[in-house]
Amino acid sequence: MRRILILLTALVTAMAPLLLGAPTRAGAATTVCALYCDTRDPSLAQQETFPTPNVYVNGRVVELHVDDVDGMAWASIDNGQLNDSVWIDRSWDAGSSWDGLLGKAWIPSTWTGTRTLMYNMSDPSNHRRAVVRACGDANGVVCTNWVHLQVCAARCDGISSGSSTGNTSPVPDTTLSGRDISLHVDSGGMAWASISGGAAGDEVWMDRSWDGGASWPDGSSKGRVSTPAGATGTQTVEINIDDPLGKLYGGAVRACGRAVTGQNGSCTSWARADAVPTRAAADALMWSYDPYDAWWPSSWWNSAVALTSVIDYTRASGDTSYQWIVDRTFQVNKVAFPAGARSSDAIQGDFISQATDDTEWWASAWIDAYDLTGNQTYLNEAVTIMNYVSTLWDTSSCGGGVWWNTQKTYKNSVTNALYVDLTAALHNRIPGDTAWLAQATTAWNWFRSSGLINGSGLVNDGLTSSCANNGQTVWTYNQGLAIGAAQEMYRATGDGGDLSEARYLADSAVNSPTLVSNGLLTESCDALNATCDDNQKQFKGIFMRFLGQLNSDSSVGGAYSSFIQAQTGSLWASDRNSLNQIGERWSGQGSSSNPNVSDWRTQASGLEALDAAP
Repeated sequence: MRRILILLTALVTAMAPLLLGAPTRAGAATTVCALYCDTRDPSLAQQETFPTPNVYVNGRVVELHVDDVDGMAWASIDNGQLNDSVWIDRSWDAGSSWDGLLGKAWIPSTWTGTRTLMYNMSDPSNHRRAVVRACGDANGVVCTNWVHLQVCAARCDGISSGSSTGNTSPVPDTTLSGRDISLHVDSGGMAWASISGGAAGDEVWMDRSWDGGASWPDGSSKGRVSTPAGATGTQTVEINIDDPLGKLYGGAVRACGRAVTGQNGSCTSWARADAVPTRAAADALMWSYDPYDAWWPSSWWNSAVALTSVIDYTRASGDTSYQWIVDRTFQVNKVAFPAGARSSDAIQGDFISQATDDTEWWASAWIDAYDLTGNQTYLNEAVTIMNYVSTLWDTSSCGGGVWWNTQKTYKNSVTNALYVDLTAALHNRIPGDTAWLAQATTAWNWFRSSGLINGSGLVNDGLTSSCANNGQTVWTYNQGLAIGAAQEMYRATGDGGDLSEARYLADSAVNSPTLVSNGLLTESCDALNATCDDNQKQFKGIFMRFLGQLNSDSSVGGAYSSFIQAQTGSLWASDRNSLNQIGERWSGQGSSSNPNVSDWRTQASGLEALDAAP
């Protein structure tokens, strides 16, 4: 019996390293796509770093390699022999459980080492953040440390809150048994929590979520600390709200505390940094951006306008945090797509589809991208698009104008105001151009005489088959586009009459009960008994973009500053939640049947309004 016990003890001892090191799978691993999908070849990595010490087993070396540029990692084993193996473990809850054996590879005959393929360290599309480690098996299992437990942006998690700059409280404090628990955010986008009015032993901590507070598997109890003896309160260290390295924007935090007596606790609401409205709105918009497919699912032209709002934010603020999406969106989406992949229409390549205005919105985005970056590629793309659109100009119907689609069924305001704006914009950016100016001049003269602008100075939706104003809805974006076309023509020609036309169109809008209610820009679908569709949700932001450009012209003298500030003041004070999400109605009003909805389209619209503020 004694001999059997000795043998069993020896067996357990021998197996312990294997049992302790063997990966416990959290479930079947699914392929993750961020900038690239799992199983990318490490030879394509843009960077190779070694963020944690190697580990050794029986003379073999196991190493973790990280490419932070691409957000991927891989593992290698060296100094080994046939059938030694190596793999990646990836955890979505800070190492409590993990998907193991990812990319497991064995050393083949005549080799002394091998490596895995690359795996993503974050999942922005599904709002998850991972930690990873390298593991190897050579008659014994070893693993490196988990990597990226901390979030590091300008500073890393865990710094003292005493070194912060700025201190705002984005949500109300919560109370517990006489204690006050507060969430604090500094100017750099880091947060900390405090508890006061209590006793020694009280605890306070932070929770961090990547999905708006729905879950926080890797962010619970961050910086948990107890109130020391003789004190009535304390505060945590700081943690980052966003993880730019992992392309995880729109993170959320809350402050939580527990009184020393009893098991009760309390937390504030989830919140994001809100001290700089434009930055806060852009951050919330980026939460919905899909970096792999490089758009905002699932609206094609709306994504072009959302991209433009981020570009405008970048140009106005100088904050280049999101500038990487410009080229990412361009490179991924310049190819052809079948119907249903990006739009109900097929995309022919170069952002061209049968919907002319959809195509033009992308040209507008690439002109804006050129203005931001100076990259000629973007301007060339806009030229390619507009060469195509120009083929749809037709004088046989209504004496001119661009058809709304390739079926040539309708001539409308959005298509033709964009055409004027874009052709004039190309002239203003191409030295020595005369051809685009000629097209712009012809189109502008036609637009003004077409009847699209009614007797009240407002732009209706389009023309009838008999070439008369069809009297359909006056949408804010049509009005804004007409203002923008007039401004771009003024820049092209220096003709004061074009600037006067822009002023007339703007004055007609801001003084119109059709477009303004109680001092706020209001779409007809903003009525409490209606709701706007996915297209209409972005109209007001487009108007504000062009009104803001007009307002910034030195000859206008800031004539529309008060109107713009009324819009931004209301949407920020009344139409925003603690996650900085902006709704459809800038008054913030809703009804039980038609609540004030919010999504990335309303967010992009709100960001454009904030971008326009003087």
